[in-house]
Amino acid sequence: MTDLTIKASINAELPAPFHGRHLIAGEWVGSAETFERQSPSHGTVVSVSAKGDKAVTEQAISAARKAFDAGNWSRASGKERATVLLKVADLIEANIDRIALQETLESGKPISQSRGEVGGAADLWRYAASLARTSHGDSHNTLGADMLGVVVKDPIGVVSIITPWNFPFWILSQKLPFALAAGCTVVVKPSEMTPSSTVMMGELLVEAGLPAGVCNIVLGHGDPVGSLMSSHRDVDMVTFTGSTAVGKIITQSASGTLKKVALELGGKNPQVICADADLESAADAVTFGVHFNVGQCCNSSSRIIVHEDIADQFVARVVALSRKVKFGDPMDPDTQVGAIVTAEHNAKIAGYVQAAIADGAKLELGGAALPVTGLSEQFYQPTVISNVSPDMAIAREEVFGPVLVVLTYQTLDEAIALVNDSDYGLSAGIWSENVHTCLEFARRAEVGTVWTNTWMDGFPELAFGGVKQSGQGREIGRFGYEEFLEVKSLVMRIGRSRTPWVQEVA
Repeated sequence: MTDLTIKASINAELPAPFHGRHLIAGEWVGSAETFERQSPSHGTVVSVSAKGDKAVTEQAISAARKAFDAGNWSRASGKERATVLLKVADLIEANIDRIALQETLESGKPISQSRGEVGGAADLWRYAASLARTSHGDSHNTLGADMLGVVVKDPIGVVSIITPWNFPFWILSQKLPFALAAGCTVVVKPSEMTPSSTVMMGELLVEAGLPAGVCNIVLGHGDPVGSLMSSHRDVDMVTFTGSTAVGKIITQSASGTLKKVALELGGKNPQVICADADLESAADAVTFGVHFNVGQCCNSSSRIIVHEDIADQFVARVVALSRKVKFGDPMDPDTQVGAIVTAEHNAKIAGYVQAAIADGAKLELGGAALPVTGLSEQFYQPTVISNVSPDMAIAREEVFGPVLVVLTYQTLDEAIALVNDSDYGLSAGIWSENVHTCLEFARRAEVGTVWTNTWMDGFPELAFGGVKQSGQGREIGRFGYEEFLEVKSLVMRIGRSRTPWVQEVA
C-alpha cells in the first residue's frame, strides 16, 4: 500500500452545518423532526435537514397540482419559461463554490470534481431553455380536402423527481430543467445522504422568479416521502435515478395509477480493449472510468474485456496508473478520489473483493480499506482483479466502488457475447484503430450508450439512459425533454362538408 498515492488531510476549516428546509408553494417550511448527515471523509456533521412525513409530502404534491392547473407555468410561452431557466443557469455559475463545497462535505467526492459537476450543470439548464423555445408538433395537410390534422405536445403534468446521492446536483439538472422547459410542475426528493445542494437549487429557483408551487422540495427518506411521491394519484409521472432494486419498487408503486415512470438505474459497464488499440490512451481511460467518483457512478467502467494477446501488458499499465491516482482528502484540490459514501457500503465493496479471491480471482492491486492520515476510515484502495470468470458475482453485479475486474477474449464475437451477457445495459466502450470493428460493436452492443476510443464523454444534446435492467426512458437531449410531454392529436374539419350520419326520411 505504501506505493499508492495518498493525500493526507489538509486540515481545512469546515463551515457550520447547513440547515435545510422543505420548499412548498414558494415558502420554506421546517419539520418537527430533523436528520443529520455526517461527512464520509471527516466524520463530522455537515448538514441538518427537515425530515419530511406523509403530511408535508401531501402538501407539496397539492401545491404542484394547483400550480399546474392554474396554468401560470404550464401554459406560459416557451420564451417565458426559457427566460427563467437562463437566469437559473447564471445563478448556478455565480454560486459554484458554495454549492460544490457542501456537495463535497456530504458526498465525499473531491472538491475539484464537485466544482466541475455544479458548473457543468449550468449548460444543461441553458440547453433545456433552448428546447422550451423550439419545441413543436406536426401538421398533416394530406388527409383530404376537408380535413386538417395537427399533433401537439402538452406537458405531462405533475412530475415526482427522485435523485441519488452520487451526483446530486448534476442528476437533478438532468431532470428538473427539462421538466420545467416542458411546462410541468414538480416535487423533488433528494437522497437523505446529500440533500443540501437540492435545497440550494431551490434558493436559486426562487431568486430567478420561478412561480410559487412550480418546484417543490421535500427532504427525507424513501419511506414515506418517496413511496407517496411514486403512488399518489395527483402525480402524473415519476422520474428516478438510483439502484435497480429501488427502481423496481417504484415501478410497482406507480402501477396502481398507471402513471408514467422513467428510470435510470444500475450498470455493469464494459470496455473492450482490442489488440490494435492505442493502449496508452485506453489504459488512462479505463483508470479514469473505474476510479472517477470512487467508482460510485452508474457509468463506471467496472469491467474490462481485453484481448488475450495484450491482457498482461494492459493490466500492468492500468495497475501502474492506478498507483498514481491521488486518493485522499476531498478538500484538497489535487485529490482525484475521495471517500466511500458510508461505512456500510465500504464493507459491501470489501465483501465482493474477498468473495472473488476466494473463488480463484487474482488480486493485482488493492483489495482493502485505505487509511488516510487525519480523516475517517471510509476510503478504499484502488483495486484491480484478474483471472475473473463471467459467472462470478463481482463480474455481474454492481460493486459501486473503485474495483476493476478483468476478463479476456479471443474473437470479437466472444467479446460482444461477454458484453451482452449481463442483466444491465447502460453503456459500453470499445478501443480499436479499426473503424469497422468499432461500428460493428456499436451496432451489436445491447446498451444505451456506446463510446468508441473514449469513455464517459457527454453532451446536453445527446440522450442518456439504458436498456434491460439499467432502466427505461431517456434523460437530456431532445428525447429526454420529450419524456415530459404527452402527444395530443387534433382532427379538424374545414367547412361544413361532413355527410350526416342520420339521414332525413323522405
